Amino acid sequence: MTRKRLTKIVATLGPATDEDCVLRQMLEAGVDVVRLNFSHGTHEEHKSRLNKVRQLSAELGREVGIIADLQGPKIRIGGFTQHRVELQTGATFTLDADLATNAGTESHVGIDYKELVNDVENGDVLLLDDGQIELLVKEVIASKIICEVLEGGILTDNKGINKQGGGLSAKALTHKDHDDLRAAVAMDVDFIAVSFPKDAQDILEARELIEAAGGSCDIIAKIERSEAVLAIDDIINVSDAVMVARGDLAVEVGDAAVPGVQKEVIRRARSLNKAVITATQMMESMITNSVPTRAEVSDVANAILDGTDAVMLSAETAIGEHPARVISTVNRICEGAEKHPATQISRHRVECRFERIDEAIAMATMYAANHLNIKAIIALTESGSTPLWMSRIRSGIPIYGLSRHVATLRKTTLFRGVFPIQFDRTSYSDDIINHQSVQILEDLGLVHSGDLIAITKGDFVDAIRGTNTMKIVEVGAVQ
Repeated sequence: MTRKRLTKIVATLGPATDEDCVLRQMLEAGVDVVRLNFSHGTHEEHKSRLNKVRQLSAELGREVGIIADLQGPKIRIGGFTQHRVELQTGATFTLDADLATNAGTESHVGIDYKELVNDVENGDVLLLDDGQIELLVKEVIASKIICEVLEGGILTDNKGINKQGGGLSAKALTHKDHDDLRAAVAMDVDFIAVSFPKDAQDILEARELIEAAGGSCDIIAKIERSEAVLAIDDIINVSDAVMVARGDLAVEVGDAAVPGVQKEVIRRARSLNKAVITATQMMESMITNSVPTRAEVSDVANAILDGTDAVMLSAETAIGEHPARVISTVNRICEGAEKHPATQISRHRVECRFERIDEAIAMATMYAANHLNIKAIIALTESGSTPLWMSRIRSGIPIYGLSRHVATLRKTTLFRGVFPIQFDRTSYSDDIINHQSVQILEDLGLVHSGDLIAITKGDFVDAIRGTNTMKIVEVGAVQ
């Protein structure tokens, strides 16, 4: 189980990963969490991929988290009679809510979201195909949005529509998302990612649906609407993690604004004690190329320097030509970035008073570890909260989350610097818990005789918020 990298890697599954040997190579190369993209594929395909991950992770002897990523309200144009048109800059082009699905021409096309006509007004800019086509709204008449083409080009069937600056009223959770969410809960995924939330209420609605379906999986809020940026603290507070989804976000707020938004979202997530993923086009060139561009290397490294818990790969692994190679490349970049001193310096919550004993213990442990020659931290945990809080403090010290609960172990796969290990503390008497937990790390070759280890635990098993003790011990001298 020896490993240097602290940042977690999320990989999207797809046709390119369906061979068992490819998926195994990816997991061996260092994937911590996999993503099932419910924008594509059937429930049966996702279930098959999930089962393969569970089987292979069991064979490899480590937990791998699984995210079900809901599609959300992807607003699209309809189709064209010839499947593609070329729009000329300066021409008039109409989006028509009443037009038949595949009746589009160079002058007009249908739209799947009929309420779009109520969400736009003269002067708005609509962006099609991830911003490749720009339309200026000139007039809205009944079902028709009459536009001037500001930036033309080739437009094909069913491309997405965004409104520059945001403001579309579409609900975050569609009927398809309701069905997909219930299916994901039945599959026993660990995380559900909610696409295009506008505010905290969208996340609370998802939470209610998960509970109604009998699930307890964590929620990841994808930040990709301009409204979400404005409500970021409210969204973070009701979520378990957030994702900086830079694709649609760039279309809504402008690509030049995305780096600043990324830094702020990461900063706020860490400050509010939530995990954060940075996503979209991190290794885009490696969909076909065997090596990344220098810009991509810098992009991944800078996300790590910003403080992200995880970096996510999408098409690079789902449909790319080199899925395992992409993982090993990102692994190498992460290790390089983590050597920078900035990744091990933190002033997280130093000015705060704590309301909970377990959080205070977590902070005290990290302060002691960063100011003493501590080689590893053991967190005996029921819920995963203590290792999460510890991971908010930047450090080069690995945190081993020991738990008897599989769900807790899988949750911690997303936390920077936290490594889950199965350990049932109820199998041992209190007087030998420290010895047994250290022995596990020693048996795995993670610590050695003479190393100083910090251990946190609670006096009472089953007690949520129960961590109330920190002890520093020496390997080989633990009783």
